[in-house]
Amino acid sequence: MRTENQKAWLFVIPVLALVAFNALVPMMTVVNYSVQETFGNNQFFWEGLGWFEQILRSDRFQAALGRQFMFTAIILAIEVPLGIIVALSMPRKGFWVPVCLVLMALPMLIPWNVVGSMWNIFTLPKIGLLGYFLNDVLGINYDMTQQPISAWITVVVMDVWHWTSLVVLLCYAGLVSIPDAYYQAAKIDGASAWSVFRYIQLPKMKAVLTIAVLLRFMDSFNIYTEPFVLTGGGPGNSTTLLSIDLVKIALGQFDLGPAAAMSLIYFAITLLVSWVFYVLMTKDDQP
Repeated sequence: MRTENQKAWLFVIPVLALVAFNALVPMMTVVNYSVQETFGNNQFFWEGLGWFEQILRSDRFQAALGRQFMFTAIILAIEVPLGIIVALSMPRKGFWVPVCLVLMALPMLIPWNVVGSMWNIFTLPKIGLLGYFLNDVLGINYDMTQQPISAWITVVVMDVWHWTSLVVLLCYAGLVSIPDAYYQAAKIDGASAWSVFRYIQLPKMKAVLTIAVLLRFMDSFNIYTEPFVLTGGGPGNSTTLLSIDLVKIALGQFDLGPAAAMSLIYFAITLLVSWVFYVLMTKDDQP
């Protein structure tokens, strides 16, 4: 009979304690602020669930949440299929494999604030290369500082450029793990490329696709730095996502109670939707 060595927990417990401390203390602080009102000087007044009710009924919160969901839906609809297509197009063997992997990883190595600054300079209508090319060369009326649609397109394209590589690398890892015997059997049976993808490649990529969808949902749903640096939430409030609005309330208006309540609601929505995604994508694997 195999015995388990429980002494390994002695090495894990300090790490778990440190992580729990770093997570629980800020969380309890936010919970404390969410049920109280403060006017400075550490004077707190009990508010109860009033801030939560106010936030949930707020037109501002609902509009920002709608923009956040729309942005995340667009990102997932573009990046997941595009990542699969690029991964399928990459070589499996030879000299170009490391070259392609390095090129795919490069965008993710750039810090988020640098990405926002790069795209801000790149897309400005007068001095930016892309802005100049679209306006003066192609004759397209493009100005992401004045036009909400142009701003939205710019934010989406920036995120697709920055994070599609993550989906590509995860899908590629799933593809290279498929044994050659599957492809040989499909070739003997005369299976088409679509049949190979549908019955061999896609099922074998399901686990990594689940991870990719969850990561991209959580990242895109909580995105802040890139769109804030790029557009600042403008023009107007057209690209003010929920994360940007939360920071404006907390640091701009210094309304700590409503900001804390909004952050907890934000956190709960993220957990709930992530759980729904996970259940839907793994329900066929459950006994």
